[in-house]
Amino acid sequence: MLLSLLGWLCVALAFAGAAYAVLSAWFVRRFGAEQADTITTFAPLTVLKPLHGDEPALAANLESFFVQDYPAPFQIVFGVQDPSDAAIAVVEALQARYPQIDTVLVCDAARHGSNPKISNLVNMECAIAHDVVVLSDSDIAVEPDYLRRVAAALSPPVVGAVTCLYTGWGASGLVSRLSAMGVSYHFLPNVITGLGLHLAAPCFGSTIAIKRPLLTELGGFVAFADLLADDNAIGKAVRDKGYVVAIPAFAVRHAATETALAEWFSHELRWMRTIRTVDPGGHAGSIVTHAFPLSLLGLMLTGAATLAIGAVGATLLARALLKWHIDKVFLCPAGPYWLLPLRDVVSFVVFLTSLFGGSVVWQNERLEVRSDGALAKR
Repeated sequence: MLLSLLGWLCVALAFAGAAYAVLSAWFVRRFGAEQADTITTFAPLTVLKPLHGDEPALAANLESFFVQDYPAPFQIVFGVQDPSDAAIAVVEALQARYPQIDTVLVCDAARHGSNPKISNLVNMECAIAHDVVVLSDSDIAVEPDYLRRVAAALSPPVVGAVTCLYTGWGASGLVSRLSAMGVSYHFLPNVITGLGLHLAAPCFGSTIAIKRPLLTELGGFVAFADLLADDNAIGKAVRDKGYVVAIPAFAVRHAATETALAEWFSHELRWMRTIRTVDPGGHAGSIVTHAFPLSLLGLMLTGAATLAIGAVGATLLARALLKWHIDKVFLCPAGPYWLLPLRDVVSFVVFLTSLFGGSVVWQNERLEVRSDGALAKR
């Protein structure tokens, strides 16, 4: 009887998840219809690119920042912490190809706290030449008008920072494609729906644009050196100062670079545990977004009841509708429809695993996540 009750609960959650997917599709369509801000005066800016290794598609990702159509001077600062880092050769090749672009490569092994990316950024701060700073992770690729659009979004006085949504694209093989589909068809619609319902206040490492005086007022990057969700913490600090974190109506591209199943699972588990740390209530409530695997559980536990079969069909149709809207709005399909059910099942497994344990693997280091979101070596 308990299993049967659990099965009917799964069926009910599956139908709720199907309704949620349809609602998400509507919010995605509305987001794509928003108008971008426009300005005529552009400030010089510095782009920060913390690097770690020569990951797949790194050269293409970085090159997209060299070919920006930006009407004011801009500088790109790259940072590594190991003089033998393979990313150095990629940067030097791009510097030779685009000698007209102002670039700096910082190599500094000094560690500041337990967050490796923030430690890298602290070392890079001394090379910043301009008062507008745009931080972007190494696995992000952008369109030529990216800096224009970010600068426009940062221009209103009430705006303290700008962040960007991102889609996924597979850089190498099936595993990376599945990873990219998780970004585009789980993470992205959940964020857009959260924004539409005023339940989310995100800030992502895909883009954090901020004026340097405000960054200094926040204590610089070193103020976030021991936090797992450093990007979210920066956004919260900006809001705590009374400013808005703007999200312009476009998305950048996140290159999914995982080639091994273990690496992929570890990466996604780190993301999911980050969400659990930042928003435990929202993380628990996100079970409703796993509509298709819930419908499969309901199908098994109710003995393939007619309503449970209907739940399977409804969730498949709703998820396909959501994918269609995302691909139409962002013009970056992450994978085929036939892979979506498998991707949904994997997402559910990652979600269940994230409910237990508190450690993550980051740049080959196993770190413990404390209850306050701080990182500590195990």
